[in-house]
Amino acid sequence: MPPPAQPLLASDVEPLEQDLIAATQAMPMDSEASPGERALEMLKTVYGYDQFRGRQAEVIDSLLEGKSTLAVMPTGMGKSVCFQIPALLFGGLTLVISPLVALMEDQVMALKLLGIAADSINSSRSREENVSVWRRVAAGEVSLLYIAPERLMTERMLAALAKLPIRLIAIDEAHCISRWGPSFRPDYEGLTRLTDFFPGAPIAALTATADEATREDIAEKLFPRTLDGQRDGKVIVSGFDRPNIRLSVQLRKDWKKQLLEFVEARAEQSGIVYCLSRRKTEEAAEFLKEHGIKAFAYHAGMDSSIRAAHQALFMRESGTVMVATIAFGMGIDKPDVRYVFHTNLPSNMEAYSQEIGRAGRDGEPSEAMMLYGLDDIRMRRSFIDNEGGDEDHLAREHKRLDALIAYCEAPTCRRQSLLSYFGETIEPCNNCDVCLDPPELKEGTAEALSLIDVAEQTGEIFGAVQLIDILRGLTHEKIKKYNHHTLPCHGSGKGTSKEDWRAILRQMVAANMLRLDIQGHGALKLTAKSEALKKGDIRFSYRTDVMAPSELSRPKRTKSSLPELDAADKDLYEALRAARSDLAREHKVPAYVIFTDKTLAEMAIHKPTTRPDFLLIHGVGSSKQRKFADSFIDVIEAWLNI
Repeated sequence: MPPPAQPLLASDVEPLEQDLIAATQAMPMDSEASPGERALEMLKTVYGYDQFRGRQAEVIDSLLEGKSTLAVMPTGMGKSVCFQIPALLFGGLTLVISPLVALMEDQVMALKLLGIAADSINSSRSREENVSVWRRVAAGEVSLLYIAPERLMTERMLAALAKLPIRLIAIDEAHCISRWGPSFRPDYEGLTRLTDFFPGAPIAALTATADEATREDIAEKLFPRTLDGQRDGKVIVSGFDRPNIRLSVQLRKDWKKQLLEFVEARAEQSGIVYCLSRRKTEEAAEFLKEHGIKAFAYHAGMDSSIRAAHQALFMRESGTVMVATIAFGMGIDKPDVRYVFHTNLPSNMEAYSQEIGRAGRDGEPSEAMMLYGLDDIRMRRSFIDNEGGDEDHLAREHKRLDALIAYCEAPTCRRQSLLSYFGETIEPCNNCDVCLDPPELKEGTAEALSLIDVAEQTGEIFGAVQLIDILRGLTHEKIKKYNHHTLPCHGSGKGTSKEDWRAILRQMVAANMLRLDIQGHGALKLTAKSEALKKGDIRFSYRTDVMAPSELSRPKRTKSSLPELDAADKDLYEALRAARSDLAREHKVPAYVIFTDKTLAEMAIHKPTTRPDFLLIHGVGSSKQRKFADSFIDVIEAWLNI
């Protein structure tokens, strides 16, 4: 258990923060209420929620017991609450290590609206601003200090912090600390020394994406072992499923047309479009803008001020589309992102899970669409081989990519395929393209054997296009150059369409019946499974590629989790949304930071006209009641008097 909290000095803290500090100090660690009861009371008082979600309570209890804890929770399940409530109950200072300045600023703004004394020291602020924040921290007037790892792990900052009552350390996006993970950041590696500097402070490590190897690596780096060899920390995995996100994968044919059809059908919705390169990012954003879509580009090669401006517009406005490389997204908590669209195959299963997790953080129906083709496999294999590393690392990354390819080619429930990678087993989800429109499976053993045969006859040095053209009996220049028109297999596959040959070949690669040789410029090689198929030990079935553009343009029709509103209540709801927008502009925060759509819907139904009644609405804590009740009550009373 951390040492007793020292009283906070509140001389320069705004009045609402003083109220909260007084409330937390009125709840000493030896009070009659259990830690869990005090945490639940804090949840209601500060955040306006009646109960914890998922395994939040378990994570909080573990931290309150003084145990370092790794929490793996799906995006949108409230990881921040897991360390914020212990921070308030412990008192003293909590360090929150965050990788992005914009994320820090957004979270600090949201916490201040809750009446919590939070602040940040970061590179976007002037030296004078950072010095002012530090003085407040040193005076005990800040409960949560947000800071980047590279700024924290300097000798000067560590020496200064060592003099303060550090009660808890929270590491957001903890997968960045692991070389096994998809987003390793070298500046995170220094965080392994934190227990040396602050041995009395438990560590809360939080991430939405970490397979078993990554979780083990994070725990090994952050949680020291005791004298008997036991690890001094707890790992809590609450699952990876986001059932509100509909999963779909389509064969890429005309990516611009497919993208436009998808986005135009969702013109009033916010979404993220991921592209593989900076050039394609700018091309896609410009293409969407030419068709009247409010789209912004974002990639690491852009001027930082332009990136920041685009991110601010995306976060604050509805119906906007961010077209980006993977440089965008970590820590983005815009709750009403309705879709994530991948124009190319992501790097691996963890990256894909993390990227689609930026949709539907509010729990409302959302979509993840990926376009995919054989050239993606070739590019991704090449990226892995060119990034360097030892043989074990390369083998591991290729296997991770194998898992994602298998997901793309899955003939059964896609969500089952995704979650099985993370060690979860579920029933068919009925919320993916495969469940909703089961693919036709064809017996393809004969065709698979033909592809193996033509690969062998051409010396296993040619790629997909040449092999398929030989089977289809084409006689173009490259066919004649290598005398492939004289091969016994030439023309043996005329009865199968070019599209089916591509599907068969791609799914054979996914099933490891053929292997793409990246160093051999995409040549197709035989594998042990090729031999098993030739011997008759196994058979091969494949799914046909059914590409119906009309299906791409059809938005998801799934019941919303928002409360039902009748026609009159919908009018009030829209008036409340307008009031929220005004307050958001006044406070210079995204609208959802004021109140969520669910909170506004409950206001429209229950129509509170007094402050005590307003406090009963879902998502209304004491600070927001004091700050915003009058504004919304005025709207409700005006509507009732119409």
